[in-house]
Amino acid sequence: MYQTLRTLLSNARCWDADSERSYQDLFERLDTNKDGKVDVAELREGLKAMGIFRQGAAQKIVSSGDQNKDGCLDFNEFTKYLKEHEKKLWLTFKSLDKNDDGRIDSSEIQQSLAELGIDVSREDTLKILQSMDIDGTMMVDWNEWREHFLLCPAHNLEEIIRYWKHSSVLDIGDSIAIPDEFTEEEKSTGGWWKQLVAGAVAGAVSRTGTAPLDRVKVFMQVHSSKANQISLLGGFKQMIVEGGVTSLWRGNGINVLKIAPETAIKFMAYEQYKRLLSSEGAKIETHQRFLAGSLAGATAQTAIYPMEVLKTRLTLRKTGQYAGMFDCAKKILRKEGVKAFYKGYVPNLLGILPYAGIDLAVYETLKNTWLAHYATDSANPGVLVLLGCGTISSTCGQLASYPLALVRTRMQAQASLEPSNQPSMSSLMKKIVAKDGVFGLYRGILPNFMKVIPAVSISYVVYEYMKSGLGISK
Repeated sequence: MYQTLRTLLSNARCWDADSERSYQDLFERLDTNKDGKVDVAELREGLKAMGIFRQGAAQKIVSSGDQNKDGCLDFNEFTKYLKEHEKKLWLTFKSLDKNDDGRIDSSEIQQSLAELGIDVSREDTLKILQSMDIDGTMMVDWNEWREHFLLCPAHNLEEIIRYWKHSSVLDIGDSIAIPDEFTEEEKSTGGWWKQLVAGAVAGAVSRTGTAPLDRVKVFMQVHSSKANQISLLGGFKQMIVEGGVTSLWRGNGINVLKIAPETAIKFMAYEQYKRLLSSEGAKIETHQRFLAGSLAGATAQTAIYPMEVLKTRLTLRKTGQYAGMFDCAKKILRKEGVKAFYKGYVPNLLGILPYAGIDLAVYETLKNTWLAHYATDSANPGVLVLLGCGTISSTCGQLASYPLALVRTRMQAQASLEPSNQPSMSSLMKKIVAKDGVFGLYRGILPNFMKVIPAVSISYVVYEYMKSGLGISK
């Protein structure tokens, strides 16, 4: 069905009569109920039928072209939107066509991305080019460019680059992801803070939805052993018997509260580290971006780490032990001193690099493997593939860093459990292995894995709704 759009637009230009007729044909195809208007549902189905469906595209197109705010496009609104969109696409095409020969090749795409500080391989640029190339010349002319992006709401180079690459703010609670990149336009117009807000709200809803699994994980990490086997259902049962169903959400308040400061500090630190690691005016390399992200994650963790300790203590508390977050902090300070707020800090910090490195490496490998074997007419794998890659890569990252996370949680909780004996990270790890074997370092990993898919899914859905509500598109 993609051939339909190609046929309709093959000889058209946005300023001539042929274009008007092709727009009319396209409009009539999309207007399935023949009421003279195209709504979001009709446009979405039409895009799917043409094989060019993109997540959120229908809503964005209708919102952009709907002048009378009736929730759909009549023919005049549809035509006006396409004409304006084509003009923007033409300007972007011209900016990519460096030698002004009317065609874009892989070296021009690579050069344009490099000018924006984005380092991509020739192999990747060829994949991008192939997704738009109709005649097999490995060059894209104006007609091919327009056909590919006419019904895609991205209209400037920055938005088109975002369409070519994966970038998201999915939160699963334990990840220390490399912060999102923002364009200069987003920074100057304030779009960056809207994306951070969308990510923070998505993270808050996601964490709240999976809080029972998170609490049983912490409960098993601290209390389960070879001598005291606690199953998933047994853990839930113990917590409900002790404090009722609402006790499953203990510690969730501060877990949600720490999202905003952690996100803000991570973003600001990331920008500063990028400047420090790259020379002035030079583009930042991939390894520098990864290092800047890891350092930013470490900086944010250092700043909010006392909240991590409070979260663990509040998660494990018995009914009536603390009146609330401030009461918990006050009692820890009085009984154990300031140092208690940084218990487990070292294994927490050591867990950043293996998690972030493995997560990123596995994600890119899976995505590129899928593109190499299954991609046909698009360099964008699609939402389900990206979510699948993200879920698997996150799981691999957690497998590598989980023993450190368990030791961190034990150290955070230990002061309230065994005040006379405060072991170091290495001695605690040896003690766990000696007592429970290597598998003892993976206590509670089942609920941890169980929460990945719902957490990522909830986070993604809420993130998309938030972006739509805040008027941003990505």
